[in-house]
Amino acid sequence: MGSKAKKRVVLPTRPAPPTVEQILEDVRGAQAQDPVFTALASEDSPEPLRNAEDPEAQQELLYQQARAYVATNERLQQAGDQLKRMSEDLRHVGEDLERDVSQVTRASLPDLSTPGWLPGCQDPAGSSSVAVSAPVTVEPTKEL
Repeated sequence: MGSKAKKRVVLPTRPAPPTVEQILEDVRGAQAQDPVFTALASEDSPEPLRNAEDPEAQQELLYQQARAYVATNERLQQAGDQLKRMSEDLRHVGEDLERDVSQVTRASLPDLSTPGWLPGCQDPAGSSSVAVSAPVTVEPTKEL
């Protein structure tokens, strides 16, 4: 069998990033319908106003921007409240799970915390259990 060594591909060097002047020139030369300006516009926001020098147009633009801000802020508040409720629900479910695991662990292991008999041990008399004179503590493991 032949070796399957990967050939190293040499990539061309990256071009230099544009200067600030080049970026500004590109943005100034773009039309209002350019995807750069319309791709991130939400359905709620108004179309770019044609005459931004008109005071009424500027006021309308600011009003629409303020409305969009308030709507976005309300959505963020609702999302934050929902996140708090979901976090609290998750905390309660975690507590329930821990309680259930503890119950299953207690049900599956004998109570070895009080003085008594340890199953499976042989005493000299031939009995299958040995009396324990001191309390034994068993810590449940995380693994089930």
